[in-house]
Amino acid sequence: MVEPIHVTRAFMPPIEEYNALVAEVWASGQLTNQGALALRLEAALDHTLGAQGTLLAGNGTIAIQLAIKALGLKGEVITTPYSYAATTTSLIWEGLTPVFADIDPLTFCLDPALIEERITTRTSAILATHVYGIPCDVEAIEAIAHAHHLKVIYDAAHGYGTTYKGRGLATYGDISTLSFHATKLFHTAEGGAMVARDPAVRDQLKLLRSFGHIGDEHFAAGVNGKNSELHAAMGLAVLPHMRTVMERRKEQWCAYAEMMRGADLQVLTIPAGTEFNHAYFPIVLRDGGIREHVALAMNAQGIFPRRYFYPSLDRLPYVHPSGHCPISNSVAERVLCLPLYHPLSTNDQQLVVDVLLNAL
Repeated sequence: MVEPIHVTRAFMPPIEEYNALVAEVWASGQLTNQGALALRLEAALDHTLGAQGTLLAGNGTIAIQLAIKALGLKGEVITTPYSYAATTTSLIWEGLTPVFADIDPLTFCLDPALIEERITTRTSAILATHVYGIPCDVEAIEAIAHAHHLKVIYDAAHGYGTTYKGRGLATYGDISTLSFHATKLFHTAEGGAMVARDPAVRDQLKLLRSFGHIGDEHFAAGVNGKNSELHAAMGLAVLPHMRTVMERRKEQWCAYAEMMRGADLQVLTIPAGTEFNHAYFPIVLRDGGIREHVALAMNAQGIFPRRYFYPSLDRLPYVHPSGHCPISNSVAERVLCLPLYHPLSTNDQQLVVDVLLNAL
């Protein structure tokens, strides 16, 4: 039986390396509450992200929610309609109103040229996503935020390993949040992180992540946003392999690009100054009908791409429409993310492209 080719698979480090770290957990008897492995992983991530004071979180969603709380956001937040639902639902859960501005048709990130027309007296922040690991126009967003006294949160869930003008994506904005879910390039099985520019905000994040108290002294209404030593062990086992993982991912990404050169489809535009992590290979087809035809043809051959992201978040049934986002809606109807993961073979990639081109 031919093994299915799914859109992604988690990178699994050698089990003996994970077991050695788990043995440290057994020896310490500490499973959570910022044990030795969690602290070690935070320090290691500072180095790999080019950041200061990286804080682990239980997942990427709670990281966004904690960022919102730490910055004291109120009212409306201008955000992208083209992201995973958690970017929007985090705002809603924290009692904020998402106000959508459309995306750049080449990078699929929030278009800064459309932000200012959405700003009102109730706007407190901009929440933008580095889509597929492609950096937002951080200079333009920073200028708008400064001019209107707004905070900036970047959802950098896909951003591990990408640098822009020599800086890791997690170093931009007032707070950047990351996801370390198993589907991500770097993962801890489940997990996430937060990076704050201001040390005082970083201290607030740390407090809110741990129920809002230090010892017996209670300072704020916090939550349990921590991660466990077992997840930190997975992260520490994966981390030494990331250079190999990213080199392999770049080879695979470039192979796809070469195999489908000249095909009637759109691929990612990588902005100048970007060292891209090659985490995803989305294609945007001419219309939704062709996208459906290609997906069905692939499924028939045991290949399972994903329409990632769908729907455009301004169309979520629990969101009140705000703003017109035709580009996001169009891309969401036409996009497919192709299979891309560490053990994916060149032959499997060729099969994916052959089925794609034949369907087209």
